[in-house]
Amino acid sequence: MRLLIMGPQGVGKGTQAALLAEHYNIPAISTGDIFRYNIKNKTPLGLEALKYTDKGELVPDELTNKIVKDRLAQDDAKSGWILDGYPRNAAQVEALDAILEELGTPLDKVVALDADHDVLMERIAKRAQIEGRSDDTPEAIAKRLETYAKETAPLLDIYRDRGQLVEVDGVGEIKEISANIIAKLGE
Repeated sequence: MRLLIMGPQGVGKGTQAALLAEHYNIPAISTGDIFRYNIKNKTPLGLEALKYTDKGELVPDELTNKIVKDRLAQDDAKSGWILDGYPRNAAQVEALDAILEELGTPLDKVVALDADHDVLMERIAKRAQIEGRSDDTPEAIAKRLETYAKETAPLLDIYRDRGQLVEVDGVGEIKEISANIIAKLGE
């Protein structure tokens, strides 16, 4: 099973990706985790990414695409994966299509989680309190949700048109949401 999990920040993508990974016995791959791993281990790709992150800049698509391709080509991802945090824009959709074609591993489905804006703001504020995250201010949260709505949400139409989109309400009990996703995936 090769899945993308998409949705706005705070909707529970990471939580659901971990549960789905366990259910399907495949790795949950977060682009943030890939970057941190490569940077920590001083890989050539990590050192290149560090040039941008050290300046507080976003890592360019070209480098992000290379890092994702490298991760999807690893042995533990041969039987499938769940990708969280990528693609974020139309150029990355095209790049992912090319990567998957080159690796001979077509995408199965795209799980889109959604929740009301107020629910997302509340969840992220609660997470900020629990985890002590300084980047989860109301202003920063609102900006990230706005960026998602403008840049990433339109990608769902691409996958809807391809017949790959599975839409799931991200509000409710965690295990019920997971069971709903698995049922809609038909597995």
